[in-house]
Amino acid sequence: MMVHRLLTKYLDQGGRTVSEQKYEALCEHSSSMEQIASNAERASIKYKQVEFMTERLGQTFDGVISGVTEWGLYVELNENKCEGMIPIRDLDDDYYEFDEKNYCLRGRRKNKIYSLGDAITIKVARANLEKKQLDFALV
Repeated sequence: MMVHRLLTKYLDQGGRTVSEQKYEALCEHSSSMEQIASNAERASIKYKQVEFMTERLGQTFDGVISGVTEWGLYVELNENKCEGMIPIRDLDDDYYEFDEKNYCLRGRRKNKIYSLGDAITIKVARANLEKKQLDFALV
């Protein structure tokens, strides 16, 4: 957007130079406003997802692991694209460790592996509207 404005201004002035500092500041302001708008959009979408899922506590859904971290698995539901987390502390069938190199959780005893893209079935365990957080549990 700023490039188009600069070109228009430059052409309207008959090729005269424009203030580099002025447009640098305008570009930085525009970028920061875009980031604020993007963050607000993400927060409002997450809020509505949690609000929607609050009425579905205890229900089961099919999903795909969309993220793996040292504190758990992020799962995106196939049916409605809501995303929540299965905390690693709730994976009680084994002691799971985050394998950073292979981007997965690996069970110490049974060697069960949860990786990005794996299909799983979850139950909606908790929905915290204030924190905009969904917690799932494996079924």
